[in-house]
Amino acid sequence: MQPLKSNTRPNDELRAALKASRNSFLFAGFFSLFINLLMLVPALYMLQVYDRVIGARNESTLLMLTILALGLFAVLGSLEVLRSRILVRVSARLDLLLNPRLFTAMFDAKLRDGRGAGAQPIEDLTNLRQFLTGNGLFAFFDVPWMPVYIFVLFLMHPWFGWFAIVAALLLFSVALTNELTTRKPLGKANGLAIGARSYLSGNLRNAEALEAMGMLSRVQARWFDRHREVLQLQALASDRAALLSNVSKVLRIAMQSLILGMGAYLVIQQEFTPGIMIAGSILLGRALSPVDMLISGWKGFLAARSAYGRLHSLLTAVPERQRFMSLPPPTGSVLVDNIMAAPPGSTVPVLRGLRFEIAAGEIVGVIGPSAAGKSTLARVMLGVWPVVAGKVRLSGADINQWNRDELGPYIGYLPQDVELFDGTVSENIARFGEVNPELVVAAAQRAQVHDMILHLPKGYDTPIGEGGAVLSGGQRQRIGLARAIYGKPVFVVLDEPNSNLDDQGEAALVKAINQLKAEGATVVIITHRPSVLHSVDKILVLRDGMAQMFGPRDEVLAQFARPTSVARSPSPTLPTQAVG
Repeated sequence: MQPLKSNTRPNDELRAALKASRNSFLFAGFFSLFINLLMLVPALYMLQVYDRVIGARNESTLLMLTILALGLFAVLGSLEVLRSRILVRVSARLDLLLNPRLFTAMFDAKLRDGRGAGAQPIEDLTNLRQFLTGNGLFAFFDVPWMPVYIFVLFLMHPWFGWFAIVAALLLFSVALTNELTTRKPLGKANGLAIGARSYLSGNLRNAEALEAMGMLSRVQARWFDRHREVLQLQALASDRAALLSNVSKVLRIAMQSLILGMGAYLVIQQEFTPGIMIAGSILLGRALSPVDMLISGWKGFLAARSAYGRLHSLLTAVPERQRFMSLPPPTGSVLVDNIMAAPPGSTVPVLRGLRFEIAAGEIVGVIGPSAAGKSTLARVMLGVWPVVAGKVRLSGADINQWNRDELGPYIGYLPQDVELFDGTVSENIARFGEVNPELVVAAAQRAQVHDMILHLPKGYDTPIGEGGAVLSGGQRQRIGLARAIYGKPVFVVLDEPNSNLDDQGEAALVKAINQLKAEGATVVIITHRPSVLHSVDKILVLRDGMAQMFGPRDEVLAQFARPTSVARSPSPTLPTQAVG
């Protein structure tokens, strides 16, 4: 099946997003032209005051020059405000264009390699956006206009022009040295800092285990070793940048003073007037200022460049999800067709040559020893994990050719490690869509959890905190079950749905499964407990990623009831503990 042609993105999506604001950058550059021309005003004002007003002692000329200069300064200020506002809106537009794409890419990267980059891409986008609104970018707009100031200095006197060229070359050499000496340590420090934050986030998610087993100090020591290396590299880069920044600043001040000395000599030689001497010093300072700004803001530029590189790599490695033609609602039939699959980030197949078929409305139990591939099968059947070979077909269509937002309402999933999200009970059950009270209550009642929810402090409006922290493991699992069967799902996968349930909760689970069966839903139950197997139609026995048995429940269970001598037949069977 071919996807529908939609809004295709260029290969470099980040550059395309920036290119979408090309006109805004052109306007900012256009304003920069007039801003830099108006920066000539202080020098010209000083020149006129020294050479005309003081010599002629004409107060009216001084007044008119001052009024004109103030008016031009007001225009200069207005243009700088406009340029700043343009870049602020460019950064906001960039965020709005890329944020949805990055959000999806972050999750796809996590599903693809099992690790992902966490929230780092959003931080990188923020760093890039902040650079676009900072003074560092203004320096890049102003540097191209340095030749204008140098040309004016040449008009004043050739010596001034050549002096300005030498000063500019010196500062550019400092800027180049700054780039060469700080790029490598800062790049390495940024990479290590991202890894250290990821390591710390993972540890915080397991704070209870760390505290209970007294592992905190050792984990902290490992994190601090990484953090200390980051600090050392950042200190090295910052020391070099600070040294070169101060060298640049001293050079600029020294050059402004030296050009005054040169001007004084030329005045003595009657080459030009004292006004030109003062104006030349001001113009040289203005000509060199953008380079000085570049050096002082180089750390921010390197951070933005690293962020750009990481964003570009992510968007290139994780293509945008394709949009397929909408399909009719699925009936629930499932075909697992000779699949081979491995967990994200692994090259070792966990499922190998697995093939079976489930008719719509059937309840199938999946059993097997640990590491047999049961949870991997659940994720592959739902299209969460990719397959290396083979196909999983839902109602005849490849599971990966459904649009997730359209397929989602027909799918129910209760993972082995139940994850609830920060919000109310009703929002979690409704999958954070529009909360329909009737559907929420109906799902809770079908999951036999309605009465339990009513005993919570605020009932269905009870905030459960991040990860469902205010609930017990059994409560999270039962609310997760209500979320899985919210609406009218036709294909439900339950991975160890009774692992945290007591006898009462397990009885409620069996009732919910029987009700799903009565409604014609296809249900796959992965379990180690035999209590829920009484509700299934068929059983799949997995061992080492392959189907050892698949057939009607009674026939499969009969294999486990055979004497040991029978169990040693050429067709091997699982030991009894595989279902208990």
